[in-house]
Amino acid sequence: MIKARWRRVSSVRRMRLLASFLLPLALFACAQTTTTSTLERTGDAAEGRRLAEINCARCHAIGTGGESRHPMAPPFRTLSRNYPVNALEEAFAEGILVGHPAMPEFRLEPAQIDDLLAYIESVQERQGG
Repeated sequence: MIKARWRRVSSVRRMRLLASFLLPLALFACAQTTTTSTLERTGDAAEGRRLAEINCARCHAIGTGGESRHPMAPPFRTLSRNYPVNALEEAFAEGILVGHPAMPEFRLEPAQIDDLLAYIESVQERQGG
């Protein structure tokens, strides 16, 4: 009976029905992945700040306040406005080649990436004040 009904439904409607069931599941899976990776991060934020001071502070505002020295370098505290901070993990591992025009290329070891991301996450502006 269900198969007969399903055959009578137009293909566009079938896609909408499937999407209405699958999209929430996909979003839930993505949310769980992001939450898990954030909870599992074991980086040392103090060491991450040291790395930021060495590699980033000449252009970026790395703390919870202040303006970046380079006008195209976003302050660290605002990075999560545009994308998840965890998205930087791969870029740090492979070497950031793009950013602002004067941004130097550098690569970090896995433990250093965890440290820097832990620090960046610690200075993000919080929603609602």
